[in-house]
Amino acid sequence: MSELGMVLLGVAIGFLAAAPVGPVNVMTMQRVFRHGFLAGMVAAIGSVVADGMFATAAAFGLSAVGDFFEGHARTIQLVGGVFLILFGLRIVLSHPHFNPNYSERSGGIFSGMAGGFALTITNPGALLGFLALFSALGDWAPEPGDWLGAGELVLGVLGGCFLWWLMICALVAKLRDHLDDHWLERVNWFAGGLLITFGGVILVRQGLIYVGLL
Repeated sequence: MSELGMVLLGVAIGFLAAAPVGPVNVMTMQRVFRHGFLAGMVAAIGSVVADGMFATAAAFGLSAVGDFFEGHARTIQLVGGVFLILFGLRIVLSHPHFNPNYSERSGGIFSGMAGGFALTITNPGALLGFLALFSALGDWAPEPGDWLGAGELVLGVLGGCFLWWLMICALVAKLRDHLDDHWLERVNWFAGGLLITFGGVILVRQGLIYVGLL
């Protein structure tokens, strides 16, 4: 895969990883609601840093143990596909709650950065999600020992995460008077549906390879 292709693949992974509505998404939306676009983006940067750390661990970890993953590629991709489907179902069935009366206790506008980082870095599901996404890439993943490719993938992930937060903070700032729990659930249906679709494509592809059609 070309360098640009690797970066764009990372962008897609970062966007997918950041999209599900959990505590950090709700906190960021509430900060936008109470304090405006900039306050939300400051909190989002903390989450992007944490996601970047997870992506780095996943990408360089897979590259470092490339021989193992090459020998068990089919099993790893099948497990990754199943995990993505289960993770997507969990997101679709979740019920995030938006509290329009939320307010910061202290620390000013930049307190959200630490909060966004803490909520993301303490979420083990985030790391498992990145591991599942990266291990399910198959032929699209960086070659074993391809540290440049792994770095390009991580760079793309950071861009994808930032793109998601830029989009969501802008939308919340514009539509702040229309936010409710149903709106958050619709975001989760979209994000969960994408993960389920991605996982399903991986399983179908592996099935076709198994029967010799690919």
